Amino acid sequence: MRSPRDFLKPLCVGAPDPITEVPFPPSRMIHFFDASNEKMRAKLPDIAAKADIVLGNLEDAVPVDRKVAAREGLVTVGKEIDLGGTQLWTRINALDSPWCIDDLTTLVGEIGDKLDVIMVPKVEGPWDIHYIDRLLAQLEAKAGVKKPILVHAILETAQGVAHVDEIAAASPRMQGMSFGPADLAASRRMKTTRVGGGHPGYLSMSDPTLDADGQIDASVARVTAQQDPWHYSIARMVDACTTNGCLPFYGPFGDIKDVAACEAQFRAAFLLGCVGAWSLHPVQIDIAKKVFSPPVDEVLFAKKVLEAIPDGKGVHMIDGKMQDDATWKQCKVMVDLATMLSEKDPELKAAYGF
Repeated sequence: MRSPRDFLKPLCVGAPDPITEVPFPPSRMIHFFDASNEKMRAKLPDIAAKADIVLGNLEDAVPVDRKVAAREGLVTVGKEIDLGGTQLWTRINALDSPWCIDDLTTLVGEIGDKLDVIMVPKVEGPWDIHYIDRLLAQLEAKAGVKKPILVHAILETAQGVAHVDEIAAASPRMQGMSFGPADLAASRRMKTTRVGGGHPGYLSMSDPTLDADGQIDASVARVTAQQDPWHYSIARMVDACTTNGCLPFYGPFGDIKDVAACEAQFRAAFLLGCVGAWSLHPVQIDIAKKVFSPPVDEVLFAKKVLEAIPDGKGVHMIDGKMQDDATWKQCKVMVDLATMLSEKDPELKAAYGF
């Protein structure tokens, strides 16, 4: 194990110093685009005006014969397209693929100063992050990159979930994690073909109604409720990320047409502590913006609490509700997030009264 004194030293001579705190700009949605698609690249300025993060995808959904074109297209984006203040990320190909090494060497060498975060798929343990960490330092030093490129791990295998705490703590580069339900389902041999969301077979059921003889009355319908099979794993990811100062995200919701279910899944992740989610289609940008922006009424109440208790001490009654140190901290989280989002979103700023 490395000494804590060495943890914040560059892993290569000439590489930038590691960060001491993960930056947290607006991160409500990571919008994926196919960098090999010229028409899609042309729409990026308009997409970037609405999205907090745009991500050039090089991995899944990019066919083998377009891998190189996607990589070259992302270089074009970094060099030629003005994204304003929107972050530029990429998802590289998996570490066990023949394209991964060229993804890293090309992107860091060509647009290393424009790339905020590299998303690494199918991370199974801290060893994967250690490999990326050292290689990025070498490439940054060679290319003269001035700020460290951060790393975002996708949690999508059973082994990854088992090592989630070690992954989150593996490097100062760790920006955060995303939850990948489809690959995780396959890894666990779960019996579902859905990408995120609940499942009608995964439910809870009320007790049966009994007749006068104490027998089950099959004519009386029993109340059922569909459950969330991802709750445990998302909560583990959130705990691992927040313990280590990085950011947890929900991943993809595959049924683009089912906007109600998408919103429900995003909201469950938001309530558990995720800061954002993936958007695979422009309609999901608006859903993520709605869900991962704190509700206006809650922000207005939280502001009232902070104004009434500036130091967070003591017990107070505000609008008939008891407020103390713990609830003050909850309100501060809400107001801090609302303040940060308002800097990018004039409509929210007006609604929140900033």
